[in-house]
Formats: sequence, C-alpha cells, structure tokens
Amino acid sequence: MQQVCRRQVELQEQLSIRHEGVKLLWVVRWLPWPRGETGYGWAKFGRADWPQNPLALIGDKHLNTLTTPFASNWLNKVPEVTLSFWIIKIMSTTVGETGADFLAVNAGFGQGVTRAVMGALLAVALFMQLRTRRYTPWTYWLTVVLVSIVGTQITDLLTDGLDVSLYVSTSAFAVALAGIFAVWFWVERSLSIHEIFTRRRELFYWSAILCTFALGTAAGDLATEALGLGFTWGAVSFGALIAITYAAWRMGGNAVLTFWIGYILTRPFGAALGDMLTQAKIYGGLGMGAMWTSALFLTVIVMLVAVAQFSVGSARSTQTAE
Repeated sequence: MQQVCRRQVELQEQLSIRHEGVKLLWVVRWLPWPRGETGYGWAKFGRADWPQNPLALIGDKHLNTLTTPFASNWLNKVPEVTLSFWIIKIMSTTVGETGADFLAVNAGFGQGVTRAVMGALLAVALFMQLRTRRYTPWTYWLTVVLVSIVGTQITDLLTDGLDVSLYVSTSAFAVALAGIFAVWFWVERSLSIHEIFTRRRELFYWSAILCTFALGTAAGDLATEALGLGFTWGAVSFGALIAITYAAWRMGGNAVLTFWIGYILTRPFGAALGDMLTQAKIYGGLGMGAMWTSALFLTVIVMLVAVAQFSVGSARSTQTAE
C-alpha cells in the first residue's frame, strides 16, 4: 500500500513538472543550446510544436543553460536568501565552532574520533541532500551544520595538528575558493545560488560552501588570535564588514558577489561570537560554556528549520491541490 501511495505521489510530481515545463517554454521563447555543439544554435518553439514532456526535450544538459527566475523557483534545491536564512547560517557557524570544541574536548572524544564521526555524518547528509528532488529544509540545514563542523576541524587540524601558520592556511583556502568559483563560472557561466538545479551545480555549490567555512575559520582565528583583536573586537569587526557588504548590496552592488562575500564573513563572525559566549571571563568571554551555547543555538536552529519545513510542505500541498 505504501508503495502504491509513493508511486502516486511520484506521478503527481512528474505531472506537475511537465505542466511547469510547458509554462517555462511559454516564457522562454528562445532557448540557447549549450556549448559543445557547432556554435550557439537557437531553437524557437511555437504552441503547435510543444512536446508532451518539454523537460525530456530540454534534458539535464540543456537545463544548465536556463537562468530564468521561473525555473529557479520550482527546480532550485537551496533556500531563498531571507532574514531567517542568515540567522540560521550565523548560528550554524557558531555551532560549528562550539560543537567541534565540545565533542573533542568536553565530551572527551578527541580530535581524531570527532573528525572521523563528523566526516562520516557529513557524507551521509550530503548524500541525502543530493538525492532530494527539491529544497528540503531539514536536509539542507543538517548538511550546513555538519559542513560547519567539518570545515572548522579542517582548519584546526592544519593549525593545531600540523602547525600550519594561519597566514598560510587563510591564503591557501582563499586561493582554493577562488579556484572553485573560477571553474564553476567557466563551466556553468553563473555563480548564482538561485540556479542550483543540476547535480553538477550542486557539487560546485557544496564544494564552495565547505571551503567558505574553512576559510572563515582560518580568517577568524587569524584576526582574533594572530592579529590580537580578541573575541569581542573580532565579532565587532566582522559584523561591521557584513554591514558594509549589506549596504553595498542595497546600493546596487552585484547580488552574487555580495552574497558570497557575506557568506564568507558570517563564518568568522559566528566563530568570534561563539568564542565570546563560551570562553571564560578571564579570557575575555562570557563563560557560558560550549555545551550550553551549542544547545541554545541548536534549539533555535531546529525551531527555525521546523517552521521552514512546515511552510514548504504547506506550499507544496497547496500547489498539488491546485
């Protein structure tokens, strides 16, 4: 019975996608074919020429060239950039900082075991995220939290385990991230997160996300420790840079560029905020401890993700009913 119900849901989703595909071809009258063929051809579709399943004609390969907002809405597998997005993002970075410390130090697992367990959990979460057909809040944000923890541990391994200078690791991660963006743009001709609807773009996206967390951790430690800003001034400094980035976006700055700059900056901001909350007062912190800080922030994250999951479910139910 469950298999029958599941099959019915899949058929409904396929019919919905087919219907949306027809509307997409109505909006996109001129469809560019991707590179690799003889130049750039153009295919014009009239009402009489529409196929029964437009997506079968377009194919996954041709979907890489579609950059319309309409396509993004029903195919995109990452959330819209809203206030709750940034709140969860900053809190997940703080959990990445405090959670890694709690598991390795307070819980007594040690760095090696913590890295192995978190790496395995991230692999499972990323597999589930890649398997989903649409944006699913709990899967997406679980992956982000685990990426935050693993990204933190990568930097900690280089700094504490291999004695790599923070100047070197920060520079190396910055070069690696620039390389990912360069290859991503060269292949896909876009770095927009509103167009993550193919497996290849997802892999580029999550590679960039992991690198931003590692870079943010290294840059945050560099500012607060090597440069001597401390937790409070580190949080204030990175918060000011985020505010400047937001102001640049409001004044007409490039949306893709300002998003990724903001995404990178929220990592050291969240890390500095986490250190300020967890570290003892004698070291300039508030003395809340890693366990309580992690528990508090995880509770807020779970609540916000639950609201997002309910909203997405309600919207899809309404769409199916229509």
